[in-house]
Amino acid sequence: MKAIVLVLLAAIVISLAAGLFFLVKGDKNSPRMLYALKIRVALSIVLVVFLVLSFSFGWISPT
Repeated sequence: MKAIVLVLLAAIVISLAAGLFFLVKGDKNSPRMLYALKIRVALSIVLVVFLVLSFSFGWISPT
C-alpha cells in the first residue's frame, strides 16, 4: 500500500521536474510542458482516488 503511494508521489515529482525543465529550456511552441502538466494532474487524480477508495474499503485508517 505504501509502495503504491510512494511510487505515485515520485512520478508526480518527476513530472513536475520535467515541466520545470521544459519551462526553463524556453521552447514556447513545444507541447512538452503541457504534456507534463497533463501527466501530473492525471497522476494526482489517480492518487486521490486511490486514497479515497483505500479508506472506504478499510485498507487504510486515520491515525
